[in-house]
Amino acid sequence: MKKIRNLPFADIVFGLISFSAAFTVLTLIFSTILVLYNESSLAIHKFGLLNFIFTVDWDPVREIFGAAASLYGTLVTTILALSIAIPVSIGIAIFLTEISPHLLKTPIGIAIEMLAAIPSIIYGMWGLFTLAPIMAEYIEPALQSAFGDIPVIGKLFEGTPMGVDLLTASIILSIMITPFIASISRDSFNLTPDLVKESAYALGATKWEVIKDIVIPYSKLGVYGGIVLALGRALGETMAVAFVLGNKHQITPSLLDAAATITVTLANEFTEADSDIYLSSLFYLALILFLLSFTVLAIAKYFLLKAEKHYQR
Repeated sequence: MKKIRNLPFADIVFGLISFSAAFTVLTLIFSTILVLYNESSLAIHKFGLLNFIFTVDWDPVREIFGAAASLYGTLVTTILALSIAIPVSIGIAIFLTEISPHLLKTPIGIAIEMLAAIPSIIYGMWGLFTLAPIMAEYIEPALQSAFGDIPVIGKLFEGTPMGVDLLTASIILSIMITPFIASISRDSFNLTPDLVKESAYALGATKWEVIKDIVIPYSKLGVYGGIVLALGRALGETMAVAFVLGNKHQITPSLLDAAATITVTLANEFTEADSDIYLSSLFYLALILFLLSFTVLAIAKYFLLKAEKHYQR
């Protein structure tokens, strides 16, 4: 208390404002959880947690609701989108920082960053009217021809190619999150000291060895941060995925089948909820998505901080 009294008045005011801003964030998080829990309490009491999570059926007529199909679609599209976006984004960042001629760095960098500014509904419309027909007519039949006869892997490409499915939605999602990973990775790679790279070149290292052994290890925490940011975007994306996913509540091994995610279900069905239990189940889905996103990002942040402490030793 004595230390606070000795502080200048301006510092005290600034400290109170900073504390209020931080406390407001926590208040918003807990108030959001409280509202979602309150609105979903009817579904929580009727279905419970595990029963709701592991039930595939989503039948408003019989008032039977389960989150399994939506959770499955959310996780599959997110994982597949990250699997596509991460190597592409890191490749873009490496090209811009280590390989690209100087004249190309600025225009390509601006073009990548502009992808992040495109509204998600534009991605969805482009996916529905441009990408989906291409997928249905050319890419998905080619994938079936190449992998359809391979045991286990062939199961991923069963069904009739329609272009409105898990694979198309994942590709759209990967395009949307690529700018986040690429931009942050590029900035992280640029932080690698030139002296370290020049020393490696002086010792006879090739460009690939410098990138593999110097640039990427030095910048890996920044790359991880970009991936975490992209993960949060992928989990919560709605409109772009809604156009090309099909909103079919099912768990299917095939990437060429329509499916549903939590966000797509909420966007498509909130206005159709004509009963209290239907509406409460949708809020229950929103609560699960909130907790899922919060948990996944918290775990990722924990490992990021742990890695940061390890490399600071």
